[in-house]
Amino acid sequence: GNVFVIAAILLERNLQSVANHLILSLAVADLLVACLVMPLGAVYEVSKEWRLGADLCDMWTSSDVLCCTASILHLVAIALDRYWAVTDIDYAHQRTARRIGYMIIVIWTLSVLVSIAPLLGWKDPEWEARVYKDLQCIVSQDVGYQIFATASSFYVPLLVILFLYWRIFLAARKRIRRRQQKGSLGNGVERDRIEADPPTADFSTAYPSGQGGASSSSAKPSIMKKKSQSATDSKRERKAAKTLAIITGAFVCCWLPFFIIAILLPTCTDCDISPLTMSVCLWLGYFNSTLNPIIYTIFSPEFRHAFKRILCGRRHSLRRTRHMGVRHMR
Repeated sequence: GNVFVIAAILLERNLQSVANHLILSLAVADLLVACLVMPLGAVYEVSKEWRLGADLCDMWTSSDVLCCTASILHLVAIALDRYWAVTDIDYAHQRTARRIGYMIIVIWTLSVLVSIAPLLGWKDPEWEARVYKDLQCIVSQDVGYQIFATASSFYVPLLVILFLYWRIFLAARKRIRRRQQKGSLGNGVERDRIEADPPTADFSTAYPSGQGGASSSSAKPSIMKKKSQSATDSKRERKAAKTLAIITGAFVCCWLPFFIIAILLPTCTDCDISPLTMSVCLWLGYFNSTLNPIIYTIFSPEFRHAFKRILCGRRHSLRRTRHMGVRHMR
């Protein structure tokens, strides 16, 4: 999935927008999870013990923290970008390649800072004993580091994402209902103004029979059109809620169990967490990296068409071009 996203953005000119730079960087982070983290994780999972030494354990756990933190912080950046796009009219002009580039640099810098701390010595005293005696390879269980890492990698980003998407939903709903209010204007002057200026109003005004000089025959189409537009706007509102629920729900469901365990391990000595539970929660978090390219592109027709062109080649592109030509002639 991430390979398709990267290929689509690099090959399709219509996808090479500034906003998609964040999607591209997210796909790179998720691809690194699949290439650098998951293979060794699978070996460790099958063998049930770590026999690759402390240095490789250090590199693997740091890569894990780096890539997963970068993936999560990209979701924050995408939410922030969408929030600005919805709430700030001028943001379309302010969304420059340099601005998005700075956001990407900040994301990767913060991820490096979180992941490099154990390499610089921020480890619990039992770390080497776990690697050589217990044959376990897990990230530093120092309480201070775990609080810092889990807060930076998940808990703070989670709160920011929930807040931003809630604000986005409120803004989208407000915009849709404002359009509905414009469509409920009831006097002839307003109707004439709306009909003369269609770009500023998408709703037709309905007139009861015998009022406003309109006949019942002319009122019926207007009422039908208003009901149809109202249904369309309600559908848009439900779709916006559904999309945001899928995005936040997938993120929370995939990562929350792992980060609950991550903070419990060094702080709760009485908690008995089975290896199976730890493994399931860890791989559920990794699974989020395979979901991201689906979630963040499936709602875009441009990405869907690009994926079809990549999978089906020129034949699909030519067929779609002919189809669009026929529709245009009609």
